[in-house]
Parts: sequence; C-alpha cells; structure tokens
Amino acid sequence: MAREFSTVGVVGLGTMGAGIVEVFARNGIDVVAVEISAPALERGRATLKGSTDRAVAKGKLAEADRDALHERVHFAVGLDALHSVDLVIEAVPEHLDLKQRIFAELDRVCRPETILATNTSSLSVTEISVATSRPNQVIGIHFFNPAPVMKLVEVVRTVVTAPEVVADVEALCARLGKVDVTINDRAGFIANALLFGYLNHAVGMFESHYATREDIDAAMKLGCGLPMGPLALMDLIGLDTAYEILDTMYRRGGRDRRHAPVPLLKQMVTAGLLGRKSGRGFYTYERPGSPVVVPDETTPLATDVALADGARAIAKVGVVGSGTMATGIIEVFAKAGYEVVSVTRGMEKSAKVCEAVKTSLNKGVVRGKLAEADRDAALGRISWSATLDHLADVDLVVEAVVEELSVKKALFASLDEICKPGVLLATTTSSLPVIDVAMATQRPADVVGLHFFNPAPVMPLVEVVRTIRTSPEATATARAVCAALGKTGVVCGDRSGFIVNALLFPYLNDAVKMLEASYSTADDIDHAMKLGCGYPMGPFELLDVVGLDVSLAIQRELYLELREPGFAPAPLLEHLVTAGYLGRKTRRGFRDHSHR
Repeated sequence: MAREFSTVGVVGLGTMGAGIVEVFARNGIDVVAVEISAPALERGRATLKGSTDRAVAKGKLAEADRDALHERVHFAVGLDALHSVDLVIEAVPEHLDLKQRIFAELDRVCRPETILATNTSSLSVTEISVATSRPNQVIGIHFFNPAPVMKLVEVVRTVVTAPEVVADVEALCARLGKVDVTINDRAGFIANALLFGYLNHAVGMFESHYATREDIDAAMKLGCGLPMGPLALMDLIGLDTAYEILDTMYRRGGRDRRHAPVPLLKQMVTAGLLGRKSGRGFYTYERPGSPVVVPDETTPLATDVALADGARAIAKVGVVGSGTMATGIIEVFAKAGYEVVSVTRGMEKSAKVCEAVKTSLNKGVVRGKLAEADRDAALGRISWSATLDHLADVDLVVEAVVEELSVKKALFASLDEICKPGVLLATTTSSLPVIDVAMATQRPADVVGLHFFNPAPVMPLVEVVRTIRTSPEATATARAVCAALGKTGVVCGDRSGFIVNALLFPYLNDAVKMLEASYSTADDIDHAMKLGCGYPMGPFELLDVVGLDVSLAIQRELYLELREPGFAPAPLLEHLVTAGYLGRKTRRGFRDHSHR
C-alpha cells in the first residue's frame, strides 16, 4: 500500500510554487506554503488568489470549493513551519547552491520519514540530494507550468532513491489527476531535453537573420500545430530561465552543442530583455507581466501584401505534376479564383488528377464547406493538358514533381524556353536546394520556392524560399499569391529544411536518440511532449505518420548541409528503415500498426 500524504509543504511561492500549492489544495490535501519573507509570502498568496478567482470566473471552480481550497493552505515565513509535513516540494529558482542550502535545512527541520522533493527542471536531483543525510528519500517531482492545468509530472529518481518512495510519489500523482512518467536523473529529463534543443535552434535561426521572429513562430504554429511559436514560448518561459536551463543541460549533458546557449540569448539576458516578465524579449509587451504583444521597431508594417515591393499581377497559373501535392495545389488555386493549367505526363494521369480534384471538391460540398456553385466554378477554371507548351501564357508555374534534382532541373530548363518573360517559376521542393533548380534556367531572379504543406487545401502555411539570386519583386509576388490564396506565407532563405523541417526533424531525431539510450519508452516520451508541452502528437506518433524513410532522408540532408554533429541521424532510425519498418505505411515503425 502506498503511503497517504495528508500534509504537504511547498517552498517558494512564485508562479510555479503557487501553482503546486493550488494542485494539492484542490485535491483535498493540507498545504504549508513557505516563503523567505513576508512580502514574498504576500505575493504568493496574491498569485494563488488570482488563479483561483480566474477559475471561478470561468466557471471551472465553484465559489465554495475555492473557499475550501484556501482553508487548506497555511502560509508561513521560514522553513521551521515544515516540521510535521509528510512531503516537501521545493520550487525556488534554478541555482544548485540555493537548493542544496534549502535541502540541508529541510533535512534538519523535517521528520526522518518525510520525503524531500525538488521541482527542478534541469539541475541534478542527485547533487541536490547529497546535501541531506537521507538521499534515499529525495526525489524529483517536476510539474509543468501552469501546474493546475498541465497534466504531466516527471518523477525523477536518483540511483539511491528508495523504490517505495518512487511508488508513493507515483500514487500521489494519480491522486492529483496527473499523468506521471518516471525517469532517471539526467539533464533536462524528457520534456526539457527535447524542447530546449528546438527552442535554442530557433533562436539561432533568428540570430542569423534567416527569418523574422513572426515568420519563425507562424511557421511552427501553422506547419506543426504547436500551441505557441518557439520565440513567443521563450518569452513566456523567461529568457534568463531558458539560458540557465540550456547552460545546465550543456554542462551536464555531455556538452551537446544543441544545448549550448546561442550567444544572442546571453546578450538579451544581460540587457534585461527577459521576455514577458520584463515587458520585452523577442517581442515587446504592453507592460511587464502582460501577455499582450505591442508593435515595436521590428514589427512588419501592415501594408497590403499585393501592393508591396512591385509584386506582379498573377491571373493564370500552371501546375506541373500528378501526385497528391500537385492535386491539392490545383484545387487551392482554382478555389481562389485563378485560371489553372494542369500539366501531367500523359492524358491518363491527367484523368486521374482531374478525378482526385473532383472528389476532394465534392467532399467539401458534402461537409458544407463549399457551395455547389463554387465547386462548379472552380472546376470550370481548370484545363487539363499533357504538354508543357500549354504553359506559354501563364503568369506563374508551380512545379510539384518527384523530389529528384535531375528531374526538376530538366523541367525548369524546359519551362525557361516555353514561358514568357516575367513569369514566376516556383518549386514545391521540401528538401532540395532551390538555387540548383533556379540555375537550370536563364532567369534565376524569377525562381522561388513555394513549399506547401500536405494536405495543401487544409494546411494554412506556405514557406516562400528566396535564393541569393531571387529578385525582391519575385519574393513580393510569391507573398502576394500566398495572401490571395488565404495562406500565411513565411519568407526564409534557401537552406536545407527551410524553417519547419529544420526545426522539427532534429527534435524528432533527439527523441529517437533518447529512446535508443534506453532513457525512456516511446510511450512516455510521447506523453511528455503532448502533456508537458501541448504538442498535438508525440515525436514517435509523428515519425510513424510521416514515414521513417522520409524522416531519415530529411535528417541526412540537414546533417550534410549544416555538418552539425548533433544532427547526425540516430542509428536506431537508420536500422529501422533498413529493416523496412517505415511507419504506418508498412504497418510497423516505432509501434506496431498491424492491428489498427
């Protein structure tokens, strides 16, 4: 039988500590809430009151339950008030010496059987535990912010944590309605080890002026369905906190360069640009602590995209290709009012594409998302062809053929001869260098990447890729076309992976390495990212959907171009692909899908 915790102490009543107090008190457990001084204690009390009052206002907590919750909390200054609690959770700032001092004092104050827990997100639980005479009763209980809402708790055991202590804490998490993942003491645990490599990479992308903060954040929200963009999330976490976590993980985690804080981060912290809490970080906020972003000197002007920088008028569009991507792009342009010429290799393929577009449009009608008249008008705008010569009078060509450079280059050389001057030539490549395709023509200034996401009619994002030869007019035209399609166009340079894949796939690769090292299970890693970070899918779910072969090919491209050791594909990923375990399409990947 797991032991029953009737009284819990919480040390440190910042956002995290006050949230942990609320979690326990909501679940009928008496809490002793402790701070270092009376003013700090009052701030903690106000934080708790504000959170519970908001819950009442939103109808998520009854007034009587809120009052009962507050009755269960006893506020006190100083650690001596914790002399009779069953469990203490420390939630003070991420400084090892501070935590060690507190644990040494708790060891003196608390009863011999009391479990001592730290909410650290990156420091060594083992190093904290050795400040006590009871390291076997020290454990990590890592809640996620905001603690009352987030379902995940990482339970971190050291090599000496007693098994019964782990079992007691796991039972307590279940009583609190949380999902726990139990792991060993390693830098960053699961969620932060995967999250902060990705966040740091995004800061590096911004630092190198590869893309704007708005475009990086929009790309990850719209391209991956994440709740927040990486730079907005850094502002929420606090850039000083993020720096401390990255620095600790770099030093503790084998000096992986993925976790070496990008220099810009240190500069911003030194300058006092800490994110929301200081009113300025990557974005500028209405006031310190406010979530409301206000324009600053780098905010893009809200000018009409269609009129910007000499964008050319586009009325007629050619789409070359017969796959899923080409079919989706044809539908997108036709529904947006453009005349479309679909070109495939042979009338048989044209007939198939035509049937696929009709089927998709009909589904829209059945679901009530498209009027019958609009469907008929869209179909009326499309002409079907098996020869490139029919692209002689179009204003824009979008190429969506197979991802082979030789095929694309040959196609662009042909388009160069057939198309009129001033036509925008776009490739939908997701991994090949756009400049290689552009240089197959005599007009590289008119070539861009237009990377649609699958399924094109649904996904709101398009990456507009400019090469070092692309003209400002061509980029402006591409952006204007995206706006006319009702898509969000994000502009970036011609680098492997562009924005989304360059940030997404190294994170997925890191997850595979974590599994490969037997640090955690695929299920627990997926739980950690979905419940701790709000991701729509866990990394292994996503890898199985994307296809392990596709994921490996993208990761290899990133590694070959950037030569970053941390980007080397995980051997486990390579082995699974070699074995033919490619994910859902072969019914076996990281999981067995044969019974589904």
